[in-house]
Amino acid sequence: MTPVAAKILKKFDPKAFLSTIDGGRKITAFPKKLTIFVQGDSADAVFYILKGKVKLTVVSKTGKEATIGILNEGDFFGEGCLREQLLRMCSATAMTDCSVMRIDKKSMREVLHRESAFSEMFVAYLLARNIRYEEDLVDQLFNSSEKRLARILLLLAHFGKEGAPETLIANISQETLAEMIARLARGLAFS
Repeated sequence: MTPVAAKILKKFDPKAFLSTIDGGRKITAFPKKLTIFVQGDSADAVFYILKGKVKLTVVSKTGKEATIGILNEGDFFGEGCLREQLLRMCSATAMTDCSVMRIDKKSMREVLHRESAFSEMFVAYLLARNIRYEEDLVDQLFNSSEKRLARILLLLAHFGKEGAPETLIANISQETLAEMIARLARGLAFS
């Protein structure tokens, strides 16, 4: 994430945001490993993580599953519904005990139109995430499996970010880490 986007995101206050939405929101606690939504469900809301970690996964038509994202406190997900995405493209599962705010599509659109500071923060968040996806694609296409593994481990440790590094690696199951490494190894076969 860019320093400018990080600065804007730090200014976001969920309590202030909650007070700007008239209805259309709900905070729910999800215990570890509980599904928040499933690929193919109706896409009718955006989610914001108040506490905890969420894993996004996608399953191919042949049954192959891949982790496409690990999200933390302060991250949004499910925003595809804002641009006519009718069905969820992935599944979301709590990796830890989580507190998640669900904002229905209509309420989210209204607050984006009404609250310019929130709109600016949300756009900065989406652009930063898009940049990250582009970096991931370039990394997958042009770097060796060793470099990709090193990059993933540095990203997981939040290397070079403001504040102290977060100990996230211990919270990732061996299965998830093995899946990430296997994806890197499969990428090497195509290099």
